[in-house]
Amino acid sequence: MSADTGSSVGEVVTLRDRLVDAATVMTTSGGWSAVTMARLAEAAGVSRQTVYNEIGTKPALAEAMILRELARFLEAVDRAFLAHPDDLYAALRAAVSGVLRFAEGNELLKAIVSATHGADTELLPLLTSHSETLLETAGVVVGEHLAAYEMGIEPNRLPGVVDTIIRVVLSHVMQASGSPDEVAETLVWIARRVLDHDPVTAG
Repeated sequence: MSADTGSSVGEVVTLRDRLVDAATVMTTSGGWSAVTMARLAEAAGVSRQTVYNEIGTKPALAEAMILRELARFLEAVDRAFLAHPDDLYAALRAAVSGVLRFAEGNELLKAIVSATHGADTELLPLLTSHSETLLETAGVVVGEHLAAYEMGIEPNRLPGVVDTIIRVVLSHVMQASGSPDEVAETLVWIARRVLDHDPVTAG
């Protein structure tokens, strides 16, 4: 198991962070059923009551884990576009490759994404609602970023293009057909031919 559970350099790690980290490790190594408040307390070196006080119920713990992975997923997208404000395709290339690198070995993110494909998992009841949130939120984030660039595509076509790009990227999270850079380059090649389309001069 090599899920990314670490915090950024200089970031203050709270008790809640430590508990969510430990729960993520337990889930990706032994399954959600392996996670108990007692084991979590032991891993964090605190009492079980402290775990309940900090996190609440086990479903609340699952939600905290899932929402953190979704936030990290979207942060990777934001960083890529913010780094390339004047070059749409450089931004898209960086976003795709960044997300796929983040996903490598991240079994929790893969479990979340698998729920968008109807896969049955121990976390399915919670994952289903949050996988829908992932698609919707990612669509808003990517759509807002793309809208800042000048493109030839008709505005009413953009939501469908964004949704398609996101779903293709998520499918590669589950089963990539190449390296992150190779997949990103292919998607950029496709995106150029769609987003540079001129509805006025096209025959």
